[in-house]
Amino acid sequence: MQTIRCSIITKTIIICTGLITFHNTNTYSIMGLFDLFKTRRKTESQESKILLAMPIFNNGDSYEIDKVIEHLKTHWALDVTDFEGGQETAVFKIDGETIAIASMPVQIPQGDIEGTAQYAYNWPTVLEDLKDHTGHVLVTIMTGQKSIPERFELLSRVLYSMFKTSDVVGVYQGNQSLLIPKQQYIDGIDMLEENSFPVMLWIYFGLRKLETGNCAYTYGLKDFNKQEIEIIDSKLSLEELYDFLLNITSYIIENDVVLKSGETIGSTADQKISITSSKGIFVEGESIKLTL
Repeated sequence: MQTIRCSIITKTIIICTGLITFHNTNTYSIMGLFDLFKTRRKTESQESKILLAMPIFNNGDSYEIDKVIEHLKTHWALDVTDFEGGQETAVFKIDGETIAIASMPVQIPQGDIEGTAQYAYNWPTVLEDLKDHTGHVLVTIMTGQKSIPERFELLSRVLYSMFKTSDVVGVYQGNQSLLIPKQQYIDGIDMLEENSFPVMLWIYFGLRKLETGNCAYTYGLKDFNKQEIEIIDSKLSLEELYDFLLNITSYIIENDVVLKSGETIGSTADQKISITSSKGIFVEGESIKLTL
């Protein structure tokens, strides 16, 4: 039996999730955006999926593309090339990866926001803060050659540059279904500055208190080609479960680890937590179960 060791990372930033859907109000703009670079788009593969995030604005505010590009160059020292478009729709490359940004002067459908907000224990005023939002932006990392964590890292750098140069309220993120207020996202980028992955900005950590015990689960590991993880009916506190799950998830992504049923995992030499795989309780499909 193999025991996997992982290092401890302590960074308690809670995020939330829901499911996002595209509505007809956005279709024309999305198609116009993709038309701008469709001749260069590669066939999407399991290893390289489109990443999408939606920064949200109030009061008719928006980003300024020139300021975003300048911040990417000066703060992150990134080489921005092949720029096309302008303020409303722009496409450019960073280190071979194609980034597309498009302004959407319409609300994200309120039903989507409300669906996510019920899990947003990190943003208790989210419904009030976003009820009158006036627009959002599509920030897209197209299919590319870099690893999945590297592409998520690039998405976070672009979002950070937009957050630092405009009055963004927060971000609603595509397949990962993350809803995060501006300052929390900015604080989370500290890990990138320290050459670590800010997985709390990429994956939702669900927490549930049941009569039978406390539970925790991930939503978003699937986008890294990993099974979601669930901890069911634990005697540990929700805070302890969150910290443990954050540490394990960080280790898995940073080291490209695949957890296998029948093995064990632990953060110390003496800790041996059994790994099993079975039908998910809080997530769809099969999930990894860790017994704590």
